[in-house]
Amino acid sequence: MLKRTLMTISLLAALSGCALDGDDGATGATGPAGSNGQDGADGADGSNGQDGKDSPRDLSLEVVGRFNTGIYGRAAAEIVQFHKSSASVFAVNAAENKIEVIQLTNLPTAGVGNGITDNSLTSVPFTFPTSVTVKDSLGNDKTLALGGANSIAIHNDLLAIAVQAPNKTDNGAVLFYSLSATGAGTFVKAVEAGALPDMLTFTPDGSKVVVANEGEPDTDYLVDPEGSISVIALTNGVPADRASSINLTSNMVFSSGLLKAADYDTDAERRALLSKAGVKFAGPAGTTVAQDLEPEYITVSADGKTAWVSIQEANAIGLIDLEKGTIEVKALGFKDWGTTPIDYTNEDKQPAMRTLPGLYGMYQPDTLASYQWQGATFVVSANEGDSRDWEAYSEDIRVADVISTSKLNKSFTPALQALYDETGGKNGLGRLKVTAALVDPDNDGVVDKLYAYGARSFSIWDQKGNLVFDSGSDFERIGAAVLGNDFNNAHTENSGDNRSDDKGGEPEAVDVGTINGRTYAFVAQERTSDLFVYDVTNPFKTSFVTHYVNRDFDTEFEMDDELANPCDTAEGMDCTEVPQTGDLGPESVKFVSASNSPNGNPLLIIGNEVSGSVTVYQVTEL
Repeated sequence: MLKRTLMTISLLAALSGCALDGDDGATGATGPAGSNGQDGADGADGSNGQDGKDSPRDLSLEVVGRFNTGIYGRAAAEIVQFHKSSASVFAVNAAENKIEVIQLTNLPTAGVGNGITDNSLTSVPFTFPTSVTVKDSLGNDKTLALGGANSIAIHNDLLAIAVQAPNKTDNGAVLFYSLSATGAGTFVKAVEAGALPDMLTFTPDGSKVVVANEGEPDTDYLVDPEGSISVIALTNGVPADRASSINLTSNMVFSSGLLKAADYDTDAERRALLSKAGVKFAGPAGTTVAQDLEPEYITVSADGKTAWVSIQEANAIGLIDLEKGTIEVKALGFKDWGTTPIDYTNEDKQPAMRTLPGLYGMYQPDTLASYQWQGATFVVSANEGDSRDWEAYSEDIRVADVISTSKLNKSFTPALQALYDETGGKNGLGRLKVTAALVDPDNDGVVDKLYAYGARSFSIWDQKGNLVFDSGSDFERIGAAVLGNDFNNAHTENSGDNRSDDKGGEPEAVDVGTINGRTYAFVAQERTSDLFVYDVTNPFKTSFVTHYVNRDFDTEFEMDDELANPCDTAEGMDCTEVPQTGDLGPESVKFVSASNSPNGNPLLIIGNEVSGSVTVYQVTEL
């Protein structure tokens, strides 16, 4: 079978014509000169032609370099950033708890021979200590033990690393390093953050670092820290000794700041207000609003005054006022799968999309990015979806289990029951995973709506969190057309249609970048491991540009990323052909403009956590 190395979609138009002419006759005699004609009237001024930058263009992506850790299924290549001074990619290697510094100085401008198996790039390790000294609330020194790095950010020559504690429910830290022209780091300072600092970013001017502290519970829910935002001020590149905290209780505002959380006497009143607005809560009885809201990913406005944070499991986004230190939580609403087609089962092993009235999707974005149009900020989200799924509490349930007497023991309305039967019952719609937290909100035993995880799309939101654009069912529709039965694939084995009963291909990572006046969104799907590119220059006229996948779906392998050794042959795993498979599980995307690129062309850098690879693409206009 032919290996799939490049798959794109483009529209071509061709005009052809033909004419039948006879032989030329002899040249006739020259006729007498005619009299001069009357002067013509002045013509009207011609209209200006369309500016080229306003016309949509096609893009080409080609692999120009790739680094492979050789570590599979253990998050050996997660978050990637680019350091211009050293022309290096910094990539978090969580498997070995270090950062890979990958040199791009001699990056070619021509594509490599085989992007799937290429290993032309090398790295040097950047390590950090197992403990640091930070300042406590009284200004005294205290020692914090460090666990694994979760995220990195770079501004000019300053590197910030978000590191969780060995016990993730304890406070973590942000480590700052000054980077040299070779990519080596000199330690500057460590600052205490909240529990499980999962992502961090600099404001555009470098005056602040904003940290999303996810605050996940331990698996038995004996400890459940609050989610929060840490803000670390920097003066002339030197971070403050302590971060300020934006919490999800007293720092929360409602209705554009007219009401504060403190105006409500109880946490139950705050929960009721947010629930009524559409925020989804899922957790055991007794948890608070701040414990249930878990900040995931942050993007900041161009002027550095506002930030937006995804609160994924709650299907919400937080609007952060960085000047006032407040946060407003905005519910994102639901996607109607009754009007947008979806593939809901993996049993048929092929694309089979249809609308399902009564089924809704929660957007639940993971990665966010932002850009400006007409002076306003727009937020782009990769709508992956996620659930609260712990030993002591899980909201996960399949549709078939909703009406199972041994599970939820609910009943469907006649319309929903008819749809369930029509689609094949337990092996049809019954396969789809939904949240139990929204199954029967009025507790009357009858279910008329179901809510699935994620929206299988990317969206654009305005600065107030209102939906401007959603890609609908594009990812599944295009994936089905290009990949055939390999669409909605797993990333731990080549198994087509494997994820249709869960969250589809799972849009995980997104970044935006500008090329010759056009702004593009680059969206990577975690499971299928493919990439979608959209022209988002005008958010109200968004258009699909191209699709790319750097993966061979014909190899045979199997790994279990929940095992200590995902490739353990004693457990029946086999990773022999993973090196020939290409990129698996993209976790982050970083766009590098032509002006910052070491080879003079726009680049796209992707960290693939399951294959443990970092892939560098060159992006060119056609």
